[in-house]
Amino acid sequence: MIATLPKLFPHFIVVLGLSALPVSADAPPTSATAPAAPVLDFGDSTSSTLATKAWGALNSKDYASVTAYANKCIDLYKTQAVQMQGTLKEAAPKDSASQYWALNDVGSCYFILGKALDDQGDKKGATAAYKFLVDNLSFAQCWDPQGWFWKPADAARKRLAELQFDAAQ
Repeated sequence: MIATLPKLFPHFIVVLGLSALPVSADAPPTSATAPAAPVLDFGDSTSSTLATKAWGALNSKDYASVTAYANKCIDLYKTQAVQMQGTLKEAAPKDSASQYWALNDVGSCYFILGKALDDQGDKKGATAAYKFLVDNLSFAQCWDPQGWFWKPADAARKRLAELQFDAAQ
């Protein structure tokens, strides 16, 4: 009879195992009721793909995805970005800017991350992201779909000044 219990009562063992757990009204929600984490698609994991996805997430105010995409780009390409920055004395001219893909995409991701943190009220985190960009990737350029490059470090420098002014108030 005992050998046939699992066939007759397949959930019996599970129920016994769970019944030993304390149940409290203050217990945290189970995974069945907890919100699902965003499903991320890193695509081909190129810096361009990750930066594009980070921008899209920022535009959608999906801050968890912004953080994931931006940090993935930073983790994968930061070393190359800093090396590329070290080869320049000023921002690359428009016709050769795309050769500095890691610098441009990682710099953009630091800006995107700073903006997302700023939008969420994390002024300290935003300041750290903006400061790294300004101090280490100042020659990064970001392509605007309207047809020109702009410098994320310039926008970050401006926002840093505003954050410092606000902190002094």
